[in-house]
Amino acid sequence: MTAARLRTLPLGSRVVVRYLIEEGERATDALGELVERTEDHVVVRTRRGTERVPLAQVLLAKPVPPPPPRRSRGPGTG
Repeated sequence: MTAARLRTLPLGSRVVVRYLIEEGERATDALGELVERTEDHVVVRTRRGTERVPLAQVLLAKPVPPPPPRRSRGPGTG
């Protein structure tokens, strides 16, 4: 799935987007909630903050299921 699919997913969808960085030398992923979309870019809210991803740099993109529930730690740990 490519950038074209990002244009059809509803805002609020959980997605993973692989895109080029460092002038196309490397790729990285943004995993999180799709919060904004324009003709030129998408914004994904990740655990580290928001990432603005130019659509021209997108290699792959797809919706992903919600994260698994956090496991609680047992007594005496952490």
